[in-house]
Amino acid sequence: MEQLKTAVQQMITITEDEMTHFLKSCFQKTFQRKEILSYPNIIPNEIFFIESGIIRVMLQDREGKEHTLHFALEQQFVADYAHFMNKTPSVYALQALEPTSVVVLSRTTIEWGYQHLQEGDKLGRLIAESYFIYHDHRIQDMYVRTPKERYDAITQVFPAIHARVPQHMIASYLGITSVHLSRLKKQAIKV
Repeated sequence: MEQLKTAVQQMITITEDEMTHFLKSCFQKTFQRKEILSYPNIIPNEIFFIESGIIRVMLQDREGKEHTLHFALEQQFVADYAHFMNKTPSVYALQALEPTSVVVLSRTTIEWGYQHLQEGDKLGRLIAESYFIYHDHRIQDMYVRTPKERYDAITQVFPAIHARVPQHMIASYLGITSVHLSRLKKQAIKV
């Protein structure tokens, strides 16, 4: 939990006593490759802080095709945040793409933090703002950047992504076919 402790200390001023009480209500959990952390059609009651591994956020369309919307790596918080906040059933699944260790922050933990941490509201706001900014950039990328520009930028956002994630999931994230991704990769090698 040291990584979570460091991340929180980088975001807010927190006393040792506050940190001790906050961390007592968190717990560590490990997920195997392809294991689901959070399911669609269920109200999400947890936020995850990734210590090691990678998580993908995905949804299935009406035809059953999976769409990768987001990858989350080490030192990041991930959740179906909108449905968590609204206490409504999720439309997303969160899946570990490799053995993944997380710290689980339950709804009770989050609510305790808002009530008892001197800067609990600030912590929640900073996590929410980070998530909002990421998703805003994601939407802009899909409508403003070409597939080539999205491909070129993916390793800036997700270092070593090509070695850690199956190519069809990267193609889905980029909004292109696997064939188009192969062409882009070949073009990048030639340059």
